[in-house]
Amino acid sequence: MTGHNTTAVDVRGVTKGYGTGAARRVVLEDVDLRLPKGEFVCVVGASGSGKSTLLHLVAGLETASAGRISVTGGRPAVMFQDHALFPWLTAGRNVELALRLAGVPPGPRRDRARSLLALVGLPENYGHRVHELSGGMRQRVALARALAQGADVLLMDEPFAALDTVTRGTLHGELVRVCAERGATVLFVTHDVREAVALGDRVVLMAPGPGRVVAEWSVGPRSARGAKAPDAARLVDEITARLGEEADRRARC
Repeated sequence: MTGHNTTAVDVRGVTKGYGTGAARRVVLEDVDLRLPKGEFVCVVGASGSGKSTLLHLVAGLETASAGRISVTGGRPAVMFQDHALFPWLTAGRNVELALRLAGVPPGPRRDRARSLLALVGLPENYGHRVHELSGGMRQRVALARALAQGADVLLMDEPFAALDTVTRGTLHGELVRVCAERGATVLFVTHDVREAVALGDRVVLMAPGPGRVVAEWSVGPRSARGAKAPDAARLVDEITARLGEEADRRARC
């Protein structure tokens, strides 16, 4: 991690509610979260804790009811669980479309798209249509498309949830490598504590009723995060136990 004297994402006192009067439902309340530049932060929490809502607010897809959010480096790129690729386009053309929207002129687009596909491990798949790609390959293309936007901040909402364990593990490594090479700041939402510990420099726990940040953990060096690494396993157990405590507390309310 580098450049941690610069804040890439700053969430201050953010509240988000829907409706008015007696029907008003508050999803997030007084949330504070700061991501230094280059940090990879994973957000975990039970359903209803507002994880995805927080990500949508940072992305600018929704507006906070109170508080403020600042993001450096322009509009963030967003990657969801559904790859949302255009099936009538090839992998390369899907990436080129993002490059066009980012203002890249026609001449360099194809080379840039090929370079981005190579970066995510798909150097030979420029001309393949979506139906010819596996689920993991489709998510690689979605990642290349997100990177094509040239954003400094990448927001990811459970992008690997639908993939098998082996494919997820491979993409974890690829994601960490690519983001490190690009110096990207990442806010990654997941319900999987093991995934959070494998990926994040920091893990943030949100609890419902309404959603708020209740705990966070710094994760050790990546070299000590393997499935059988004692420190990583202990951290997974600790976060999982706290997650269970928050669920029990919510059930008693």
